[in-house]
Amino acid sequence: MATQKKDEQNGALESRVRQVVAQGTDVQAAVRQLTLDAMSNHALSLESIGGIMHAVVQGTREGVQEELDKTKTQASVAQARMKEAVSGLDAALTQFAAATKLAVEEAAGRAQKFSSQDMARTRADLESLEALFLETMKTSAAATRGLASDMLADMVSHARRTGTAVGEQIKTTLETFTRQMTAASKAQMETGMQLAQTTADMMRKATVGMLTGMADRVKHGAASSKASPGKDD
Repeated sequence: MATQKKDEQNGALESRVRQVVAQGTDVQAAVRQLTLDAMSNHALSLESIGGIMHAVVQGTREGVQEELDKTKTQASVAQARMKEAVSGLDAALTQFAAATKLAVEEAAGRAQKFSSQDMARTRADLESLEALFLETMKTSAAATRGLASDMLADMVSHARRTGTAVGEQIKTTLETFTRQMTAASKAQMETGMQLAQTTADMMRKATVGMLTGMADRVKHGAASSKASPGKDD
């Protein structure tokens, strides 16, 4: 039942992203928010994040294809929307990585810590996140033909050369993990909570405006910088 529900949620996410991209209004912000909403619904594993990324990229590709099917003269418009959508996904993943960092820092500030097994598992997931992001786009590009496929493939190539916003944030987050995992303070007590769930809770608070300053901390604007796979060479 849980798997079926997750599939239904991802299917609905894909449909909403397709509509947003096809409509073309505030695509980056809309895709970022849709992704954050999906990620804050439950404790996150690399598998569940992968499903969300797949839904977003598929919805993006289908939304762009709708534009391309109208007339070939819309290719530049479609390309711009795809870049905005992927930048929105990149920004949401960046916020997830930053929220994980913040969860660890705040626990340490309360003389608490997550279990070493939990930290190690989350660290491994974070280390794989950027690669999974790029592989999801690559797989979607390979699953179809035509201009939409070429656009996605070009974006993957660009991102491999210049990096992504989430990749930069992951480096910072992993530095925090290293400090906390080596500190081994006897004064710290295990929180009894899972880091993935705590991160999701923190993201949920941020999406409804309860966590002030979160936008600045996670630097979601970095998706528009040179680290973004949506920026031209």
